[in-house]
Amino acid sequence: MATPTTSQTIGPFFHFVADPAMRDLTRFGASGRRIVVHGRVIDGAGAPVADGCVETWQAVPATSERFPGWGRCATDAAGRYRLITIAPGPTEGRDGRPYAPHLAVTVFARGLLKGLHTRCYFDGEPLNRTDPVLASIDPARRATLIAAPDVTEADDHFRFDIRLQGAGETVFFELAEWP
Repeated sequence: MATPTTSQTIGPFFHFVADPAMRDLTRFGASGRRIVVHGRVIDGAGAPVADGCVETWQAVPATSERFPGWGRCATDAAGRYRLITIAPGPTEGRDGRPYAPHLAVTVFARGLLKGLHTRCYFDGEPLNRTDPVLASIDPARRATLIAAPDVTEADDHFRFDIRLQGAGETVFFELAEWP
């Protein structure tokens, strides 16, 4: 009888995180509105998570030889990360309802046996008002899922900070296991 493999933290493929090309989903010449999503990953005490990884994927635009739809990057000593992608479009749920444009985000770090899953929505997106996932979140905590335009940067920059626990903790989702 086979025994299940135990959970592992981020290894053994950390070199993929260190490769700067992995943080630019437009690196193969993808067309569309290019955006930068950046922020900090911090722990419950507000200290930076300096050895983490932020991974994103998106369904729209569709993946192609020019757009992988998936990227990841390491956090730096201050817990900062920066990803470049094409602005996501709306998706359709299994029930046919539209979902607001968003990035699926997974955070990996030392001490986490499994990644933490969340979503990054964008401030001012009209579909945020009717998105079924956002609607299921306590209104007091929804803001933890919204990336704000970064007025200190260009128009195409959005700040999305991720707090792993404590006051202001980012909303994380438990994903169902595949059968």
